[in-house]
Amino acid sequence: MTESVIIHGDIIYSKNMRELACFEDSWLVCDSGASGGVYRSREDIPARYKAYPVVDHSGCLIIPGFTDLHLHAPQFAFRGLGMDKQLIDWLDQVAFPEEAKYADTRYADMAYRMFAEAMRNSGTARALIYGTHHTDATMLLMDNLEKTGLVTMVGKVNMDRNCPDYICEKDHETSLAETERWLKLTAERNYANTYPILTPRFIPACSDKLMIGLANIQGREHLPLQSHLSENEDEVKWVSKLCPWSTSYGQAYDRFGCFGANGPTVMAHCVWSTDEEMLLIKKNNVFVAHCPASNMNLASGMAPIRKYISMKIKVGLGTDVGAGHCKSMFDAMVQAVEVSKLYWKYVDRHAKPLTMEEAFCLATRSGGSFFGRCGAFDPGYEFDALVLDEREIRTPIADLSLKQRLERFIYLGEYRDIKAKYVRGSQVII
Repeated sequence: MTESVIIHGDIIYSKNMRELACFEDSWLVCDSGASGGVYRSREDIPARYKAYPVVDHSGCLIIPGFTDLHLHAPQFAFRGLGMDKQLIDWLDQVAFPEEAKYADTRYADMAYRMFAEAMRNSGTARALIYGTHHTDATMLLMDNLEKTGLVTMVGKVNMDRNCPDYICEKDHETSLAETERWLKLTAERNYANTYPILTPRFIPACSDKLMIGLANIQGREHLPLQSHLSENEDEVKWVSKLCPWSTSYGQAYDRFGCFGANGPTVMAHCVWSTDEEMLLIKKNNVFVAHCPASNMNLASGMAPIRKYISMKIKVGLGTDVGAGHCKSMFDAMVQAVEVSKLYWKYVDRHAKPLTMEEAFCLATRSGGSFFGRCGAFDPGYEFDALVLDEREIRTPIADLSLKQRLERFIYLGEYRDIKAKYVRGSQVII
């Protein structure tokens, strides 16, 4: 249930990529699911909020909830496995065999209950999530996520070519018809926090007719869309053979109408994007979901994250479970900083490594903006918050700043140190 409360504690959030807003021993107002602002003293709180109950979290850090822009729910079951393979072999030998199991709705429900519970107990407040191509299993995923109180966009995956028969949809007509059925079922459920997002797996697995059909659905229904872009060098070469008329992987999506022209779009990875592709990403307002863990695990490469930020391309972070081995957005921030240092050291000495402030912004305000006014405590923003208990991080140092405490928690904190979690003003971890 959406609450109107005042939370007391040490409050910190991103103003922008470079600057943090820090309020020690301050008061954060949640007004019917939206932020009413931060106030440095009880007396400063406007009269219209003063009657709200106070929740005292003195000594705890209070930060915005995280947005995970890219993860695969069916792959949660085998996270940490197959990490010695590259993308195409990993899909064929690990991911596809597991995803085929979701034709069995009993298995799907069991697995998705585990996944949903893990997400509820994490620092993630919002997420873009892939299911499988199985419509009924995807509905079970959405049902289970709705119970968590998280805000999610979930996709029934489309794939009608270049994958094993046991996981491939019969043809583009079947794939599109199942997508229409899934959208109808989703509308009938009338979820409060769970939304559909069109999900062509990637161009190698989707025929031209399927891509065009999805673009038509997106234009008609005004839906968002998610897919993969330039993750692996062999994948990029494969797309150039499948679409010899294209000048880049992104231009192939654009030619089909699936690159921002018909609605909000997120592309995961963008490790090997050319300058031309980057300009098209920027022109079409496509979001980049940076997934450092999976890019390392599958030896895909290092995304030029500094260049995307410098070009003012919209960027957020993704855990990419299960090629990413961990659901923690704290870990994703650390990995983003680490990968940026390697990129600076070994690829481009002009590409400065990410700062902690930038990584935190990617996980909150920047990534959250795909959902609208999210990921910060500015007045009017949707109220997603984490209360972090630092008592298990022992140190003799007594005078750390809020910024230092945040950085330390990003590197050393664990999900069990999340004392409370609010999404749209409703408390989902107590």
